[in-house]
Amino acid sequence: MNLEINITEGERTNTAYLSGEVDVYTATKLKEAITPLAEQADKDLIVDLSEVNYIDSTGLGIFIGTLKAAEKSDTLLRLTGLNDRVKRLFEITGLNEVIDIDSEKKEEA
Repeated sequence: MNLEINITEGERTNTAYLSGEVDVYTATKLKEAITPLAEQADKDLIVDLSEVNYIDSTGLGIFIGTLKAAEKSDTLLRLTGLNDRVKRLFEITGLNEVIDIDSEKKEEA
């Protein structure tokens, strides 16, 4: 399965809408799309996972790297729209303790 990434840039928030699977085959595409957004100072980054049904360990690593880039730029990274399966993965790994996760889909600010 492929990963589709659509990005909207707002005044204070960038939003990346993902659709598909985040795995070893799509991780590079995801990293290239969202890391530069996380590095933009004064703009928060929301990653909407409403249409993502699978994330593997490589994908989790991309989110960790994105979080580090966001923290370095004093940017907020928030994941939204996680289904129960994906949310459980973040809980099992403890990443829900370090990444702002909101299971409700949020509109652009």
